[in-house]
Amino acid sequence: MVEVHPLASTAAEVSEYAGSRGLFWQINRSIFANQHRLSVSLLIALASELKLSPIALRDALASGTFVEKVREDFIGVVRGGVNGTPTFFVNGVRHDGPYGALSSAINQAILAAA
Repeated sequence: MVEVHPLASTAAEVSEYAGSRGLFWQINRSIFANQHRLSVSLLIALASELKLSPIALRDALASGTFVEKVREDFIGVVRGGVNGTPTFFVNGVRHDGPYGALSSAINQAILAAA
């Protein structure tokens, strides 16, 4: 993961910590918006802005509470053939093509489900 960003693993752990408190998407939006200037202290500050305990977060990072979850997710992504974002799947089929092809696949899936 560090090939993507030096703090990708740490950011993923912070995301899992926030997710365990129901704030996964909120922290992810903050991390994405600040990706150009990430640091561990900024990740903790972003979590604090969401009223997450910086002490509990530091403890989770230091103890590796979410390391295995992040590793398992990463392995699953690699095995699934995902090597970048965004990557879209519709009914288990990967779509790498233009937006029109993705939109068509979504519409077909909706029609098939109706």
